[in-house]
Amino acid sequence: MSNVRVAVVGCGYWGQNLLRNFCELEEAEVVMACDFDSRALVRAKRRYPTLEVSQNYKDVLADPRVEAVVLATPVSTHYSFAYQALHARKHVLVEKPLAQSSREVQDLIQLAERMGKTLMVDHTFLYTGAVRRMKQLVDSGEIGDLLYFDSVRISLGLVQSDINVLWDLGPHDLSIMDYLCNREPMSVSATGVNHLETPYQNIAYVTIQFAGNLIAHFHLNWLAPVKVRRTLVGGSKKLFVYVAIAHSEKVRVYDKGITQNHDPERRERMLTGYRNGDMLAPNLEGTEALRLMAREFVNSIAEKRAPLSDGHAGLRIVRLLEAAQASIEQNGRVIYLKEETQQRPVLSTLPGLTANYSGGPHAGVLSDRS
Repeated sequence: MSNVRVAVVGCGYWGQNLLRNFCELEEAEVVMACDFDSRALVRAKRRYPTLEVSQNYKDVLADPRVEAVVLATPVSTHYSFAYQALHARKHVLVEKPLAQSSREVQDLIQLAERMGKTLMVDHTFLYTGAVRRMKQLVDSGEIGDLLYFDSVRISLGLVQSDINVLWDLGPHDLSIMDYLCNREPMSVSATGVNHLETPYQNIAYVTIQFAGNLIAHFHLNWLAPVKVRRTLVGGSKKLFVYVAIAHSEKVRVYDKGITQNHDPERRERMLTGYRNGDMLAPNLEGTEALRLMAREFVNSIAEKRAPLSDGHAGLRIVRLLEAAQASIEQNGRVIYLKEETQQRPVLSTLPGLTANYSGGPHAGVLSDRS
């Protein structure tokens, strides 16, 4: 099986991490790096002297060697760049979120299917040892029925200039929730505030309701003096806590909970009992999540199968982001997802973009988050 030949587009803050992992991946061969910023290319060339570089995205699209394109560019470019790559018959991996609207994502999914190409989104945390271990615990039934998902993702920056904290940090925890819970959410409500002189919210609180009694809550913040990455998942039998700090991550499983039983003599009375069992900290597989994500992309291409975080996974997350944003703009009004996900018109092409597209406002690539 020959290696998948890859071009990495966008070599800034996150793109250089993707470049490193694809260059070190045995199943891939990086044949080109592309960025509008010459400084990013100088940095990439210094580390990989034989790497071919370009400041023009059209060079990537036109190169017959390139089988797959990895996009780590500003969110506003995701749709147009992915569309062009798919139309040029390249497989595509896109940094999160997959696009700026569910309509754009649906368009990309349809184009990928029509071209017979892989479309994948970089939901990195699905590939961490911690989240994969939590998935095993949930699927095995060890923690019982899911009751709640509670997430905190806060730090001082990085404040973005093109998206708000919801669209920047939210995809991480929403994708973890989507992966672990594997249920259709019913409604979303959210509030957000902007303390800075930008048009974007820097703090957001999001609540998602599911059928039954499962609830999820997310706290996202760019202005916190400390960095906290913590997720709690509660079940009827056990609960676990996932903490990611610096370059380490831990999962603790607690055999603790509350039980309630009816008093046989007084049926209206509920008896509450507290279960305090052991705490277990399972060993976690230590391979870098980005390495596993990159391998999943190239393996899914070689094996002609859908990747774990495929276009449909990206669509589910973007729909939640859209609903949360709509709720923020309506002062926290509950947005029912059945209303939001009714049939929408799906674009067959981006306005102003044709099959013979040869340039435009994003013909050069800006570094992501550099």
